[in-house]
Amino acid sequence: MDPESEITALEEQLRVAMLRSDLDALDALIADELLFVAPDGSILGKAGDLELHRSGAQRISRLDFADLRVRAYEGVAATTVVARVEGTLDEQPFSGQFRYLRTWARTGAGWQVIAGAACLMTSPGS
Repeated sequence: MDPESEITALEEQLRVAMLRSDLDALDALIADELLFVAPDGSILGKAGDLELHRSGAQRISRLDFADLRVRAYEGVAATTVVARVEGTLDEQPFSGQFRYLRTWARTGAGWQVIAGAACLMTSPGS
């Protein structure tokens, strides 16, 4: 399978894992050294990301991906995707359309997300 197809399949696995708060799948897909910039500008690592799911502080009820773009290089790939997301964070409802940028790298565990960022594109009423 070519790298673009592999990453496309992994993006879908990541989407499903996020929606289900599947800690085992998320643990496998996310590198220990993850650097992720959240829409509010805060930086999360892997432990913080997994804890949001483990604790139930973040619950995603809808996560639809569109406009996935993949650019693969030697051992590294960059993706962008538009995501329609609904759920709760610290028991407060949220929804919006976000653009995610992720960097995937081939590690000893296979392809994993090593970095990412999300920005809010639209929210209800905007």
